[in-house]
Order: sequence, then C-alpha cells, then structure tokens
Amino acid sequence: MNLERYHRIQTVLTARQPDLTLCLEEVHKPNNVSAVIRTADAAGLHKIHAVWPDEKMRTLSHTSAGARNWVEVDTHDTIEDAITELKSQGMQVLATNLSDTAVDFREIDYTKPTAIILGGEKHGITDKALQLADQDIIIPMVGMVQSLNVSVASALILFEAQRQRELAGMYSRKVSALPEETIHRILFERGHPVLAKVAKRKKLPYPPLDDEGQILADKSWWAEMQRK
Repeated sequence: MNLERYHRIQTVLTARQPDLTLCLEEVHKPNNVSAVIRTADAAGLHKIHAVWPDEKMRTLSHTSAGARNWVEVDTHDTIEDAITELKSQGMQVLATNLSDTAVDFREIDYTKPTAIILGGEKHGITDKALQLADQDIIIPMVGMVQSLNVSVASALILFEAQRQRELAGMYSRKVSALPEETIHRILFERGHPVLAKVAKRKKLPYPPLDDEGQILADKSWWAEMQRK
C-alpha cells in the first residue's frame, strides 16, 4: 500500500460517525440501495442497517462495489430486531413519515446518536416501525408530489446531519471513534486486499502495520500464507 493511500484511509476512518446510521426497511431496488450506500459513505457513516427478510434481497448488500467497501451493512430479519439493536446503542430512532406528529427533519438534533428509518419503495414504512420509532420526521414539499425517492430522501437528511455535526466539530476529531480492532481490520483489508483474502481463508490473524501501512509479520505468518 502506498503512503498516500494509507494516510487517506486513516483520515476517512477518523471522520467516521459510528453513532449516526440509516435503517432501510425492505428497500429492494439495487439502484436505490447503491445510491443510499454512496450517500452514507459521503456523509461519513461507518455502517447502515437493512431489514431484508427475504434471503434473495440480502444479495443487495453487495451493490455499489466502491462505496460498499467502506460502509458496512448489518442485516436483520425484522424491523423489531433492527430497532431493538439501535436503541440498545442509545440511538434516537427517527422514521420518515407524513403524520400529524411529524416534525421538519431540520428541527432534529443530529449531534445525538441517531438512526433514521427509510421505508421500502412499495409500501413505505410499516406500522410496526412507526410504533417503535421515537419520532416521525418529514421533508417539507410544496409540489403536487408529497414523497421523494428513498435515496434522495436519505441524502437530504444525512447532509443536514452532517452540517450539524460539522458545526459541532464531530468530523474533526484527532482520534477515530471506531474501535482499534475495526480500524486495523479496515486498514489491512483495504490496503492489502489480496493478502487479506488469503489470510481470511486460512483463518490467520491480520498482523500489525507500520506507520507507512506496510505489514509487520514474522516468518511463520508468511510461511503459512504461502503454504498450499
């Protein structure tokens, strides 16, 4: 891995926001999933969540090859499972939904740990998700159409969250909010993808990296890596 790439990855990881996420509730169109993942990466999200009860739908987590390398996707069988996990992490759970109790999405404090639920293309957000969410939010519109494509909605909300967090200095941390083991895994897998695949297949631990991103491994690790 060249030094410029190593430093670029470190910079990106330092800005990651592990306490800001999306939850896609049966969003099933690959182009929408791809666009949402790209937006999540651009806004500094480390992970998104998706409710994909159908095994076939889970393959959509491999769309958007470039951005998918940088944004993890946790899948759940039910929206109850997803929201339970998000709330266990201390997140406020918001649902994009036009209702009498919904507030303008710009009125939310996104500097708090936050998860935003986005409904599927066919049926939108389910009643169960609305029951479990802490607050409904809306994107005000003045046209005839009162809904936006899910990827567009995610972009508007996430970049409002990014704006607030930028003002709060949450993207300019000196140290990443991600766990050290996560940082090391990503640095190794993205910096040395071929070796990472071999090590994973052989169930070998990733060795340390030096300050320039080069592998610091003993002879036994290399020998095992080369063994057929």
